[in-house]
Parts: sequence; structure tokens; C-alpha cells
Amino acid sequence: MSAHCQLTGVKPVFGNNVSHSHRRTRRRWDPNIQQRRYWLPGESRYVRLTLSARAIKTIDRIGIDRAIAQIRARGEKI
Repeated sequence: MSAHCQLTGVKPVFGNNVSHSHRRTRRRWDPNIQQRRYWLPGESRYVRLTLSARAIKTIDRIGIDRAIAQIRARGEKI
């Protein structure tokens, strides 16, 4: 499962661990990615989406139909 959200497009962010002696090593911050299954009443089928935790809350607020429209507007196939 790739660490990127289908709705918000959030991806891993890269940076440095900085020790007490100020030595730097590379690290990455992964988003909180979850797989969720939603029922699409307009198409009478389920869709499985890879979403961040923030995107799940967004879908709860705006609804699955508007969220799917936003994903498709970006050119992603569902």
C-alpha cells in the first residue's frame, strides 16, 4: 500500500533526525493512511479508498459523493 491519500493527496514528508550532538540523519514522516470501504448509492457498489485520517473526517463532513467527485476531478480512476 503506497503511503499517499487519494482524497487530499498527502504524501510522506522527508527531513532530518537531529541528535544532541547535532549530527543529522535522514528520516521520513508517513501520513496516517487507512483503507476504507464506502458504499456508493448512485453506482450501487462499494469502493475501497486509501485515505488519511483527516480525509476520513472530511468524507464524514462533505459526504462520499462529493469526495468521489473531487478524486475523479483530479484524474484518478476509481
